[in-house]
Amino acid sequence: MIYPTDSVYAFGCAIHQKNAVEKICQLRGIDPKKANFSIICSDLSQLTEFAKQVSTPIFRILKQCLPGPYTFILNSSNEVPKIFKNKKKTIGIRIPEHQVPLKIVEFLGEPILTASLKEDDDIVEYLTDPELIHEKYQDLVDFVIDGGFGKNEPTTVIDFTNETPEIIREGLGSVEMLS
Repeated sequence: MIYPTDSVYAFGCAIHQKNAVEKICQLRGIDPKKANFSIICSDLSQLTEFAKQVSTPIFRILKQCLPGPYTFILNSSNEVPKIFKNKKKTIGIRIPEHQVPLKIVEFLGEPILTASLKEDDDIVEYLTDPELIHEKYQDLVDFVIDGGFGKNEPTTVIDFTNETPEIIREGLGSVEMLS
């Protein structure tokens, strides 16, 4: 599926649907064995199922920022499906501030894979018009959820797998909490 988030439109599927995960990798042109996957969780308690022990200071930052336009890279737990496991044993985790993906996760009863809907254009990095998205992908995905025009700026990505947090990408979310 393609659905709106609090940042950009994204591809998504239930995390235990291996064929759907592989299809998204194919659509994004990435090798599943080398991909850095992110999942959308419904809340912090679900997040802790898929991330290894999160320290109290990091948990405080997560609680302060989520839901919101952030992707946090954490050490993955054994609950993460095998196809998502990379050599680093990490997973990107999101809890967006948008009801559509949260309702999908609630309906499925499990997190969903999330992969930004990137454009090959040098000027427009992300597709934002749901009609154009539907027109381009209607035969490649099961459905496109129209959430109105999307934003053209991705999430802020912060790696919490080491002692010192590392800002991988600055996006919509503020990084002031790391100061």
